[in-house]
Amino acid sequence: MSKTIVITGANRGIGLAMAGIWKARGDRVIATCREPSAALAKLGVDVIDGIDVSREDGVINLQSGLGDTSVDVLFNNAGIMLSETVEHMNYDQIRDQFEVNTLGPLRVTLGLLDNLHAGSKVGLMTSRMGSIADNTSGGKYGYRISKAGLNAAGKSLAHDLKPKGIAVAILHPGWVQTDMTGHSGNLTTEQAAANLIERMDALNLDNTGTFWHSDGSVLPW
Repeated sequence: MSKTIVITGANRGIGLAMAGIWKARGDRVIATCREPSAALAKLGVDVIDGIDVSREDGVINLQSGLGDTSVDVLFNNAGIMLSETVEHMNYDQIRDQFEVNTLGPLRVTLGLLDNLHAGSKVGLMTSRMGSIADNTSGGKYGYRISKAGLNAAGKSLAHDLKPKGIAVAILHPGWVQTDMTGHSGNLTTEQAAANLIERMDALNLDNTGTFWHSDGSVLPW
């Protein structure tokens, strides 16, 4: 049965690839972004642009664009990664990453609760760099902090939304060939997108709140 999918940050990279796969299998895709790309326009999906997840008015614009549309899958993909070190700290950058990577998905998910229903699924694009147990190299303070915060928010959402029949997945895409990694990954965006969609297909109320690698393995917090 065709599903209605809302995906943030879908104008490029993994979000664009996920939108393409969902569209190709017959789902209705509503792709959101700050600015549309030519590649996104070619997919033939519904697009709501002007959506900045770091701002409250961005969520209001998304609510307005969706109206009373019932959403089966909400995938919070939008995110940024900047770099800070002990020697070169930038607190403004850290705040920016926290607004986009942590508060953004929380804003969007809570803002669209009226569009979700029992049986809906929520995906949160996080990173194993948000795992405290898996941090063996330091650095990337803002990205690590913001993704660790998203992991915590996702776990709480899983508990709080379960009584409503809504399941939540906390997902690491793998090391993917995107602008964020300088295209140095070992997975293409299409491979990562297909893996992530598999995880969303497998998500249910029994495994809600799981921190998954896109390959299906469970990651340490």
